[in-house]
Amino acid sequence: MLNSEIQKDLRHNFTVSVIESGFFGFGSGFASFFTILPLFVSTLTDSALLIGLIPAIPRLGWQLPQLLTANKVAHLQCYKPTVMLLTIHQKLPFFGLSLVALLQLELNHQTILLLTFAILIWQGLGGGVSATAWQSMIAKIVPSRKLGIFYGTLAASGNFMNICGAAIAGLLLKEIAQPFNFALCFLCASLAMALSWFFMSRTREPVNTTSSACETRREFWDSLGVILQCDENFRCFVIARMISQLALMPLPFYTLYAVHQYGIGEASVGLITTLLMVTQTIAGLVLGWLGDRTGRKLVLETGCIACAFSSVLACLASNVNWFHLVFIGAGIGMTALQNIAAVMTLEFGNQYQRPAYIGLGNTLVAPATILAPLLGGWIVENIDYRTSFLVAAGGALVTALLLHIGVNDPRYLEQNFSNDSVNILPE
Repeated sequence: MLNSEIQKDLRHNFTVSVIESGFFGFGSGFASFFTILPLFVSTLTDSALLIGLIPAIPRLGWQLPQLLTANKVAHLQCYKPTVMLLTIHQKLPFFGLSLVALLQLELNHQTILLLTFAILIWQGLGGGVSATAWQSMIAKIVPSRKLGIFYGTLAASGNFMNICGAAIAGLLLKEIAQPFNFALCFLCASLAMALSWFFMSRTREPVNTTSSACETRREFWDSLGVILQCDENFRCFVIARMISQLALMPLPFYTLYAVHQYGIGEASVGLITTLLMVTQTIAGLVLGWLGDRTGRKLVLETGCIACAFSSVLACLASNVNWFHLVFIGAGIGMTALQNIAAVMTLEFGNQYQRPAYIGLGNTLVAPATILAPLLGGWIVENIDYRTSFLVAAGGALVTALLLHIGVNDPRYLEQNFSNDSVNILPE
C-alpha cells in the first residue's frame, strides 16, 4: 500500500521538489557562500581565516546536529511536519542579513562582523536540525534506484537558478552603492527562500504504520555503537568523507588567490561564479544518472580526482584564464563529494536504521568540516596559497585511494545488518 502511494505521488513530489530547489538556489545566488558573502565580509575584515570559514559554516551546520535529532526522527510516522517547522530556521536568517547590512550605517565593523557570523551560524544550524528528517522523507518518497537522478535534478535546478540569482546580484553590487547593494541582495534571497518553503509544503508523504525498534534513548545510542563496530564498510566510508573535507578546503581561496595574484575585478568574479554554477548544474545531472547505473563509489572517486586536478592546476596557473579549468574541476568535485556522498549515505541500512546512519554519516564528519578550512586559512596566512592547494590535492588523492580499497558500494553489498530485521541492537 505504501509503495503504491509513493509511485502515485512520485511525479508530483518530483515536480514540487525541483521547483522548491530552484527557488532555494535562486536565493542562494543572491547570498553565495563562495562569492557574495566572502565579498561582504571582506569589507569588514582582512582575515583570510574568517573569510575561509564562510563556506564551511553551512556544511558544518548541516552535519553537526543530525545525530542529535536522529532518535526523534526514527520514531516519526510522518517526517514532513517536522521538516516544515525546522527548515524555517534555514531560510529566515537571510532576512536578518539584509538588516545587518543596513546597520553598517550605524554600527562599527567589529559589531557587524559578529552579527553576520551569528546569523550565518543560525542559518547553518537551521539546515542541520531539519536535515535528518528531510533526507529520511526523500528516501521514503523516492525509490532508491532513482535517488541519484532525483538529487541530480534538484542540484541542477538549484544551480541553474543560482546562476540567475548570482547574475542579478552582480548587477546590484555594481549599480547600487554600499551597503544598500548587499542589503538588497540579501532581501531578494529571503523572498526566494519564502517561496522555496511554500513549494516544500506541497510535498505529499504517506504515513508509516511502524517506526524504529529502538524504544528508548539509551537503546538508540547503544545502536550507534553497534553500527560503527559491526559495519566496517560504513566506517571506512565515514573516514573517507572526513578526509575529503581537505579536498574541498581551497574553494573559497581560489577566488581570493585570483584577486590578489592577478587583480581580477567584479566582472571576472561574476564569470567565475557563473562557470562554477554551470559546471555543478551539468555535473549534478550527469553524476546522478551515472551513480544510479554504476554505483556511487565510482562517482566519488571521480570527484576526488577532479578536486586534485583543480588544486594542482591552481598551483601551476600562469594567468587568470587557467582558473576557468580550476573552477570546472572544483564544481565537479564539489558535486560528487557533497551531493553524491549524501545520496550514498541513504543506501546504508534499512528504512528503520536510516535516521541513525544519516546522523552518524553527517555528524561524525562535522569536525573535519570545520578543521579543514581553519587549516587552509592558517596555511594561507602563515605560508601561502599554493601550499594550501597542494595539501588539498593530497587529501583528495588519499580519499580516492581509501574509497577504492576500503569501501564497497552498499547497493551491491549485503549489509552486516539484515534488511529483513529492524533490530540493530545486540542480543
